[in-house]
Amino acid sequence: MRVVTWNVNSIRLRIDLLRRLVEETDPDLVLLQETKVQDSQFPHDAVAELGLAHSAIRGMKSYNGVAILSKHPLSDPDTRDWVGRDDARHVLATLPNGVEVHSLYVPAGGDEPDPEVNDKFRHKLDFVSEMKSWFPGARDPKRPILLAGDLNIAPLDSDVWSHKQLLKVVSHTPVETEGLTAAQEAFGWIDAMRAHTPAPERLYTWWSYRAKDWRAADRGRRLDHVWLSPGLEGTLRDMRVIEDARGWEKPSDHAPVVVDLDV
Repeated sequence: MRVVTWNVNSIRLRIDLLRRLVEETDPDLVLLQETKVQDSQFPHDAVAELGLAHSAIRGMKSYNGVAILSKHPLSDPDTRDWVGRDDARHVLATLPNGVEVHSLYVPAGGDEPDPEVNDKFRHKLDFVSEMKSWFPGARDPKRPILLAGDLNIAPLDSDVWSHKQLLKVVSHTPVETEGLTAAQEAFGWIDAMRAHTPAPERLYTWWSYRAKDWRAADRGRRLDHVWLSPGLEGTLRDMRVIEDARGWEKPSDHAPVVVDLDV
């Protein structure tokens, strides 16, 4: 089973890039974040033409939004309002092979890494804390579960271009990285990307639009993740980040991640 996760940064604006991605990777499943479209305006027909006729979506106008697009039928679609906010950050569904799939978009957290003065950062920390408690309380880790998406935290030193310079920058502060690691460990999640490409090898999925030449500067961060439950242990066959997609015409600032599983 081939799974692609991508923060598309507006599916309607980048439907042609999604088409190119599907043509180049031939995925069974595509998980999207930041679709930025209300459910009533989601481009179902265009997506179905790509061979992804089955979908579970959760959207809102102009912001956030997540989707699961599949070649195969999806059952039991559901969603969750994390920390009590109706802001379209999570959708889940189950594949015919029994794998439960979650597309998740963690809040970015704003610019100031202080929850006392920045509500966006507090929202992010609360969201990750709830991840730590909800999955162990609501799901059996022995089940085959895949969680993927833009988690907006680069947890390891080699997940950022400069650990030292980013320690006080939102996405790599100790309170965030420790929180995400605790959420991962609480459920026994397997970090599929690092299982394939262990630290300290450089591994990035995001490059700022602010760089004049993003590839030359290479000031990246690994904000996108693929996690596997213990029930999927041993199924990982391959993983790659399609870095070239960051250089496509009018690209997202995130690159897609492709994971192959033997399920």
